[in-house]
Amino acid sequence: MAKTPQNPNQGTETTGHEWDGIQELNNPLPKWWLYTFYVTVVFAIIWSVLYPSVPGFRSYFSGVLGYSQRQEVADNLQKAADSQAAYRTRIRDVSIEEVKADADLYRFSIAGGRVLFAENCAGCHQSGGMGTKGYPNLADDDWLWGGQLAEIEKTIRFGIRGMHEDTRVSQMPRFLADGILKPKDIEAVADHVEAIAAGRTASPHGATVFAENCAVCHGPAGKGNRELGAPNLTDKISLYGNDRAALIQTIAQSRNGVMPAWTGRLDDATIKMLAVYVHSLGGGE
Repeated sequence: MAKTPQNPNQGTETTGHEWDGIQELNNPLPKWWLYTFYVTVVFAIIWSVLYPSVPGFRSYFSGVLGYSQRQEVADNLQKAADSQAAYRTRIRDVSIEEVKADADLYRFSIAGGRVLFAENCAGCHQSGGMGTKGYPNLADDDWLWGGQLAEIEKTIRFGIRGMHEDTRVSQMPRFLADGILKPKDIEAVADHVEAIAAGRTASPHGATVFAENCAVCHGPAGKGNRELGAPNLTDKISLYGNDRAALIQTIAQSRNGVMPAWTGRLDDATIKMLAVYVHSLGGGE
């Protein structure tokens, strides 16, 4: 039987492998490394027996201790819900103005409302309520139906142009699509709206068409009407853009965005907490 070659300089056995004159020594592993490895193997076996580990076709080995992280999470969530129950009950049973007046309820509503907003509203209104094209900015002071606490709560509760019987409703005609105005009249109204927004004198024809078709909702000066949900046309804040093409598109085809009613989806306390949080973003009145 051939002997294992040795490194002539160290007298240590080698594996017989050599690359470019470099020999691989056959040194044993350090004792501490081996013992650590053995301990980890034993630990893994014990862990696999005590806790959930080996998967099966329909389930898994749940371990002799019967530990479940899912149950632990469920228990923690229940503890959190129980700790919040007293606050949520108080919020449910008082008016939203009383919620804001109570320092403890207000702090709780702001903290919870921030999370609730991220879960339910930020998908459309963006983080912080800054909005985007077609979805209003909730952090400014431009409100179609008002920015008081109760008004915000009503909008959240019943939605806009939704299915609820108390939903907010505003309906702007499709002036071109419905044959109410001709293209040249649409152009004239757009000129008039741009003029009053810039503080300029509008053309007589545009002013006449506006007075006959638009002033009933937006007011003679274009300042809007909150009771009807008609926006202010003079503040340069536009949900679908301030450029001329967007303005003409709105006049010709109308815009009818929809916000869902959250009644039935969210409980009363949650809706009030959301209203308080939205009111705190900076645009609440």
